[in-house]
Amino acid sequence: MYVLVVEDERNLADAICQILKNEGIKTDVTYDGMTALTLAKSGMYDAIVLDIMLPGMDGIEVVKSVRRSGVATPVLMLTARTSTSDKVTGLDAGADDYMTKPFEVEELLARLRALTRRTGDVLLEEATFGDLKLDLTTHDLSCGERSVHLSGKEFEVMRMLMSSNARVVSKQDLLTRVWGGGADASENSVEAYVSFLRKKMNHLHSVVQITTLRMLGYRLEVLE
Repeated sequence: MYVLVVEDERNLADAICQILKNEGIKTDVTYDGMTALTLAKSGMYDAIVLDIMLPGMDGIEVVKSVRRSGVATPVLMLTARTSTSDKVTGLDAGADDYMTKPFEVEELLARLRALTRRTGDVLLEEATFGDLKLDLTTHDLSCGERSVHLSGKEFEVMRMLMSSNARVVSKQDLLTRVWGGGADASENSVEAYVSFLRKKMNHLHSVVQITTLRMLGYRLEVLE
C-alpha cells in the first residue's frame, strides 16, 4: 500500500507516517494543500489521509479538485473538526471516510484497510493500461501470454505512468518520486529507465507506447 499523508502539524504528520511504515506501508508526506493537490492528482497512491485545515488550500478544496480531475483514490479525512455538518461537508466534497482527532492507531489502520479493500476504481494487486498489466506484488509486466520482470526503478516508473491515466508525468516528478531527488539522480537516469521500459514493452508486443512530450515529460498512449 502507498499512502499520501497531508497534515500541517509536522510532528503529527511524521508520527502518522511512522505508524504506517511500521505496518509496512509506503508513505509520502506533505504539509500544505497546494502540494497535496499536485501529488494527489498523480493518481499513484492507494489512499490519502487528509487534514482539513491546511495552508494554501484547505482539505475540502483539495478533495473537490482531486475528484473533478477524475482521480478516485480513497480519501480519509483526519481532522479536529467534530460536528456533523463538518463531516457531511467533507463526505459531500468527495472524501470516502472521516475520522476526528485524537484518534486510535488501530482504528486508523483498520479504516485504511477497509478503504483500500473496496472494489472498482482501486486495484491493490494489479494496474492496467491498454493491453498491459503490471503486477504490483511480483513487479511483472505482462501482455497476453508474455511477461517480463521489472527492476525496482523500472517498476516505480511504470507504476507512475500507469497511475497517471494517460496524463503527462514530468521528469522532475519521476526524479522526486522514484529517485527521491538525491544527488545521484539526473534526467539522464529517467531517460535511461524509460528506454529500458520501451525495450521490454516492445518485447511484449504491446500496443502501448511511452510518448515523450518535449519540455513536459512522458505519458502512456495506445497505438491505433
